Amino acid sequence: MSFDTERQQMVDEQLRARGITDERVLAAMSAVPRHLFVDASLRGRAYDDSPLPIDAAQTISQPYIVALMSEVLALKGSERVLEVGTGCGYQAAVLAELAAAVFSVERLPALADRARERLASLGYQHRIHVCVGDGGQGWPAAAPFDAVMVTAAAQSVPRPLLEQLTDGGVLVLPLGEAELQGLARIRRQAGKLHVDYFGECRFVKLIGEYGWEE
Repeated sequence: MSFDTERQQMVDEQLRARGITDERVLAAMSAVPRHLFVDASLRGRAYDDSPLPIDAAQTISQPYIVALMSEVLALKGSERVLEVGTGCGYQAAVLAELAAAVFSVERLPALADRARERLASLGYQHRIHVCVGDGGQGWPAAAPFDAVMVTAAAQSVPRPLLEQLTDGGVLVLPLGEAELQGLARIRRQAGKLHVDYFGECRFVKLIGEYGWEE
């Protein structure tokens, strides 16, 4: 079976069949070659319905979670998006299919370098910008952002991320304890915050000033 066929099966059976309805998100998940974001030894499992390990004891998220987090941002195509936690770069590539520009912060230099190279090889270098830093601090020099996605578990919402969000902007993050979180969407509107939850999830910890200690 070809990777193209496996990717389409993933979209049909893991995403569409489980309630992902945003056609732009489904198209993005169909377009991004997930198998190129995992180690060569794991490419046969790239389209499995599960997270997979990447370097530095991190993970590439389950396809359904990638699609769900992307869908709840409700991107239209013109947005500037901040991603906290570049990892292998897969979620950033999906976001780049949905928005005008993606600014992704990774705390581990080796992961950031590999993600930057991988994304450039796929033609994303002009739409995705990667820097090394404490993701909880956001990316002040590139702010403000219309949407923020945090791909690591936080015990509370990092204040700098809210401060870098435009009025009407949306922040999505796993919020809770180390072993189990709720997927939260926070919309900033006229100085007030509106919160919705989209079920349970499990992510690696957000490390830094606004997360867990190293």
